[in-house]
Amino acid sequence: MARLVAEMTMSLDGFIALPDDSIGGLFDWYENGPVEVPTARPDMTWHVTEASAEHLRRTMSAGALLVGRRIFDITHGWDGNHPIGCPIVVLSHSVPDGWPRDGVPYTFVTSGFQEAVAEAEKLAGDKDVGLAGPDVIRQALDAGLLAEIRVNLAPWLLGSGIRFFDHLRSAPVKLERTRVIEGDGVTHLYFNVLPRPDY
Repeated sequence: MARLVAEMTMSLDGFIALPDDSIGGLFDWYENGPVEVPTARPDMTWHVTEASAEHLRRTMSAGALLVGRRIFDITHGWDGNHPIGCPIVVLSHSVPDGWPRDGVPYTFVTSGFQEAVAEAEKLAGDKDVGLAGPDVIRQALDAGLLAEIRVNLAPWLLGSGIRFFDHLRSAPVKLERTRVIEGDGVTHLYFNVLPRPDY
């Protein structure tokens, strides 16, 4: 059965982007090592340390991605070719102009979060469903559906911007750290989301 796994790169002070949606140097670690990690895009190959390559291979094994409309718009829908190369489910209030497109495995769900999760799980089969975007991740946490959180902790202080975790209705949420992978310019932190206690 598919698990829901959230992953984002985050600054030390908790931000995934600056207020204008730019990322500063948060993604520098994708280009600071000797190990090539090819993606589904012919124009994109990452160059990282062996430790980060191990992490990225795990990330790229997702069976489907569930993303919010905001991240879809910011990335221009990855031009129809996400680096992971798996089916994409976009949670949105409406289907954007020009979509869907023939031959592009993107599904737009406008009927709500639970329906989007069900579609992503169906597409993923026995593989993980990756979650991208802080709002989608917050909804998964609030619904008690998130199994794992992976934080790519970058050595930056952004000062302000878009937080990874904000406005959680389900807080406090207890996590169990299961793995730490030291890259160069990044530390990959893995946490299981523990069941909520009965208060």
